[in-house]
Amino acid sequence: MSGKPRLPPLNALRVFHAVARHRSLRQAADELLVTPQAVGQQIKLLEDTLQVTLFERRGRSIELTESAILLSHYVEAGFSEFAEGVRRVTKAAYRNRINLNASPYFATRYLLPRLSSFREILPGADLRLTTMIDIPDFGRDDIDMAVQWGYGDWAEYECKLLVPDPKLICCTPQIGAEISGAADLIKFTLLDTVKSLRLWPDILRFLGSEQSDGDRSVSFDTAASMRRATLQGIGIGLLSSADAEEDLRSGALVAPLGRDVLAGMNADEVPGFYLVLPRGHLRVKGVAALHRWLVQQEWSVL
Repeated sequence: MSGKPRLPPLNALRVFHAVARHRSLRQAADELLVTPQAVGQQIKLLEDTLQVTLFERRGRSIELTESAILLSHYVEAGFSEFAEGVRRVTKAAYRNRINLNASPYFATRYLLPRLSSFREILPGADLRLTTMIDIPDFGRDDIDMAVQWGYGDWAEYECKLLVPDPKLICCTPQIGAEISGAADLIKFTLLDTVKSLRLWPDILRFLGSEQSDGDRSVSFDTAASMRRATLQGIGIGLLSSADAEEDLRSGALVAPLGRDVLAGMNADEVPGFYLVLPRGHLRVKGVAALHRWLVQQEWSVL
């Protein structure tokens, strides 16, 4: 019968946590107010329980094995969770703290102009906003929830679409003058972001055109960088609707195949901004309140 593995004694993990941070039995012993011999006994107990070697001696120093390095990441995250839980239930300042991470684009374009209205709903909340392109490690990064760009494929988390992010094919008027159909797109450098490598293949497939192995493309770390590259004529970009409309109105860019050419794409091929969080986080009152507020907003109306 299979089940969850039996955890080693918590004290042994606590000692391992100290040794892994200090890379020293003696310094770990000083922190824990015990003898180095007691530290060594706990490490041996942990190794015997796990049936793996965690440390190797190199003269007077010790080095972490590959197993120890891997385990140390999870133990660090676990003790950080313990500490945060204790802080939240013992100090009002921490009970009221809500740590929200958002995609930089969503934070700037959508969230910041409306954030004051949430303060009116929950005035006592200590809301901390950070921005990150990649989805955070909720435990290690001390994040309660995140607004992440993508396709909603985070099955291990609670996930809710806040607003779709359809793209417009855009380029400078000079490049646009050379495009008469979808087949002409692959004659130019196709610009995308490192987070959206499936966008162009999905779009070209929808338009009846396919990329070959020799096709040129350039990926950028942010949508803002890709937009600047498109404006500079480096290639053909995929811009979010709000950004594209600004550049199309000014004449800096054109939509060579029309603004509605991608309107018929399947919903699962259109990326968006999703609210993502571990399901257990909704048990915290402030987190649940922010979650409700984010879900109830009409983000499509800028």
